[in-house]
Amino acid sequence: MLPRAIKRLLHQATLSDQSYRFMFDRAPDDEFVVIDCETTGLNVRTDNVVAIAAIKIRGNRILTSARFEAIVHPDSELEAEAIKIHRLRRSDVEASPIVWKVLPGFLHFIGPRPLIGYYVDFDIAMLDKYILPLVGIELPNERIEVSRLYYERKYGNAPPNTEVDLSFAAILHDLCIPPLGQHDAFNDALMTAMMFLQLRDLSRRGVRIARQRASPVFNQFGG
Repeated sequence: MLPRAIKRLLHQATLSDQSYRFMFDRAPDDEFVVIDCETTGLNVRTDNVVAIAAIKIRGNRILTSARFEAIVHPDSELEAEAIKIHRLRRSDVEASPIVWKVLPGFLHFIGPRPLIGYYVDFDIAMLDKYILPLVGIELPNERIEVSRLYYERKYGNAPPNTEVDLSFAAILHDLCIPPLGQHDAFNDALMTAMMFLQLRDLSRRGVRIARQRASPVFNQFGG
């Protein structure tokens, strides 16, 4: 894998639309963007984006007024199973713009800021398959994965064979964040933003998340 600095230089050299050169500007100090996508499925190659949400973080503040939201008309039909998850029906997306109309606004919104997400690589991979033909490059932004931050705080010093739970629900529970209704792009982004701020604070203070100790097994025969 190429070092990030070299990959960034290659991206700058292959940018096909120079109006997007701002993506390589210096990011504003202590600003981040939390992103979340809802999709028709989990196959990056064959599935499509149906909703995009992004929220800015500045310092320790979540700027809910500075947000980006878009429902997208997918290239493929919505399957029943996908509708059950994100609750977007065919009628909800029929009048929505196609993703190519939405992406310029999204790119200007995120700018060069680091991108935060829960399994953010998947969301970025889904977006990159549209962004690459649009501007000639994939997103060059730094990525921050909240499940990794959570793992470091809870399981970083765990003994071998410790059972690990990195589910969204587990992180919400341990950080005492109220569930807002998952699989809504904006709600997911907002909860992820709250996760990030709490986990960053724990990291800065050197505080770990407590793990439940395994209950001792009583052996009635001794030993």
